[in-house]
Amino acid sequence: MGAGADKAMAGMTERQKKWFASVQANFEAQTGKPMAEWLEILKTCPETTPGKRATWLRSEHGVGVNHAAYILSCADSSGEPGWDDPEGLRAQLWKDPASAAILAALEAVAARVDGVVIGQRKSFTSFSRSVQFAAARPLKGGKVLIGFKLEPETSERLSAPTRREAWSERLTAVLEIDQPCRIDAEVERLFRAAFLRG
Repeated sequence: MGAGADKAMAGMTERQKKWFASVQANFEAQTGKPMAEWLEILKTCPETTPGKRATWLRSEHGVGVNHAAYILSCADSSGEPGWDDPEGLRAQLWKDPASAAILAALEAVAARVDGVVIGQRKSFTSFSRSVQFAAARPLKGGKVLIGFKLEPETSERLSAPTRREAWSERLTAVLEIDQPCRIDAEVERLFRAAFLRG
């Protein structure tokens, strides 16, 4: 693995690192083709958006979700930051200063919990122990949506997700935050409770 993979792995748990290394190591054996061949196949894809391209790889070529994502990340020539540039992904996602301030407050909570691994993905920031137990993504208007590996009934401030999120399906409760000061003792309690489940 190169320097880019090393940077990306810095935001992963040991379990996630082993999984990602396994995807890379077994890629050709599991897909039946080397990456160079998949990149040539991808050039024939009639779709232009990443989601539709991944669906095309799965439906037309039988590639699994993780392998499709890996092929797309290797093919990305958009100049946009990819999985191997977590700082670039963060800067692109958290452009709004109000949302970034809320994330900073949440990261301050994470810093007080020993063993939290913060990882950056394209559409959210993840918080993991052995697996992801929380995630945050910016919302319009300088707000942030936080997902927790908790039941919505755990707190009156939590609710069930109203849509499918890009983060883990294990995050079954969400909380919308509109100001950094709303990352308070109750949010820290919820964060710690979710951590213990992760």
